[in-house]
Amino acid sequence: MTTLIRRLARPGSSPWRWLGVNLQDTLGQTLHLTPRDGARLLAGGGRSLTGCSCSQSRKQHTEAAAAVEVDLKRLDGEDDGIAEVLMCRHTARNALGHVFLSQMNDLVSSLSNDSAVRVVIFRSLVPGVFCAGADLKERALMNNSESDLFVHSLRSLMTQIASLPMPTIAAVDGAALGGGLELALACDLRSAAYSAQMGLIETTRGLLPGAGGSQRLPRMVGMTLAKELIFTGRRVGGQAALEMGLVNKAVEQNQTGDAAYREALSLAREILPQAPIAVRMAKEAMNKGVEVDISSAMAIERMCYARVIPTRDRQEGMAAFMEKRPPRYTGE
Repeated sequence: MTTLIRRLARPGSSPWRWLGVNLQDTLGQTLHLTPRDGARLLAGGGRSLTGCSCSQSRKQHTEAAAAVEVDLKRLDGEDDGIAEVLMCRHTARNALGHVFLSQMNDLVSSLSNDSAVRVVIFRSLVPGVFCAGADLKERALMNNSESDLFVHSLRSLMTQIASLPMPTIAAVDGAALGGGLELALACDLRSAAYSAQMGLIETTRGLLPGAGGSQRLPRMVGMTLAKELIFTGRRVGGQAALEMGLVNKAVEQNQTGDAAYREALSLAREILPQAPIAVRMAKEAMNKGVEVDISSAMAIERMCYARVIPTRDRQEGMAAFMEKRPPRYTGE
């Protein structure tokens, strides 16, 4: 068994390199992992680690594997209907590693069918950073095929975020670089602090944006400017991002370092009272319509419009107008 573990830990062995686990350097002991243990470790569970004679090292490794890197907070009271995706990988500046990706994927999947959520805010709990991009330490352990599969998973996650039925807002209070900016681009709206730094810096690392950035940025700021930003790997601050249409709102950073979040929350509160089905259908009409010719886009708009006609919310909207009162939408 010891011989097998040593073989798996060799640089040429892909399974443990893909998990980002150095069995000897991390624990200093021989560690017996089953495939099921590996899957749990990747998902952030990590409670099935066995066979380590050093209890302290085992405890530290288990706690690290089980750490929450992405969490969900549902607001209540007058903000009921707003959900916040909290990025909290403090040890690595919210770098996009395997555990982070797995937890984010699960969370976004749970939101996709949640009719109670009307607006989603993506924010960071790590001071000075939104998302620093790829976890280069993990990527360095991957071979070419593993790296390709991981970037494919990352691209799929960004597509899943972009496909969420409700409006999404990225609150960029710090650095959003590479995959971090691609995550923000996958959201519908963005707010940023003037001090934030944003850029698709992949060309400075011998790469190109691979999680949707090469496609979403040109659609957002125009092809010419997008090419300039990607070719140079340039970083821009919040004010410049506002002027080029990369973000919707830009504000001076405050003492608590969450000015962009507060702006995002204010924007979410403007969306919250509106008819949720109508807002979702408007998002679908725009997202699908922009990808096709104008005639096809009109047909998409018609289909989306037809889906709101029989809703109780439309009837409530008409009644509230006639009675000169604020509407009370229920999402039905």
